[in-house]
Amino acid sequence: MVATTAPSTGRRWMPSWLSSVIGVVALVAIWQLVGSTMFKEAGSVPTPSKVISQLVDDPSFYWRNLSTTMKAAAQGWLWGNVLAIGLALLVLVVPLVERPVIQIGVVSYCLPIVAIGPIFTIVFDGQTPKVVLAAMSVFFTTLIGALVGLRSADPTTLDVIHAYGGNSVHKLAKVRFRAGLPSLFAGLRVAAPAAVLGAIIGEYFGADRGVGVAMIAAQQRLDAPTTWALALIATAAAGLAYAATALVGRLLTPWAPRNVT
Repeated sequence: MVATTAPSTGRRWMPSWLSSVIGVVALVAIWQLVGSTMFKEAGSVPTPSKVISQLVDDPSFYWRNLSTTMKAAAQGWLWGNVLAIGLALLVLVVPLVERPVIQIGVVSYCLPIVAIGPIFTIVFDGQTPKVVLAAMSVFFTTLIGALVGLRSADPTTLDVIHAYGGNSVHKLAKVRFRAGLPSLFAGLRVAAPAAVLGAIIGEYFGADRGVGVAMIAAQQRLDAPTTWALALIATAAAGLAYAATALVGRLLTPWAPRNVT
């Protein structure tokens, strides 16, 4: 009798969520150690307990500024993604516009936000500069993700639709759109925290309220705990936006392959 061995399943011994929790706990522990030893006298790196106490002492201050930033980020995320997806669909229907659309995307990606931010502040009023910068931060990623996904459709299925007299619009509606959703949501996941970053950078160039404005004021006062608290809530908001987009993508694309955990 020949002995056989069971094939390796390739599964990890630890779930990915548990390893993430352990990583966060380890990072907080290192932060606590560094803040209470190396930077104790300078106070430039407050301990996590001091940062949490800042959040607890005046939650309305942080919520007011965070809500303003997230509102601008959400508007920029919406407009930037709508424009990117619309142009990607246009490329599929009218292939002649592909080159100029890609060039627009590359230009929007290569333009340094720090350099053009002051220009938008002069040209636009109110919250518009923040929204525009947030939209620019998400445009290229979503455009490429949408194009790659829409072009990943099964050629055989496309040929069948063509054989039955279908045109580009029929192929797009019946095959390409469904095939492109996983890649599109991959781009949208990256776009979510990028929009938050774009909105905060926009606040650095001029705004009356927001995380960026509050961080500038805290830095000028040399208020390290408040600065770190603002950075923490901005990071948490960006992470939640990423996670929420990923969850929606999983729910809407159950057929897409998942990583084994």
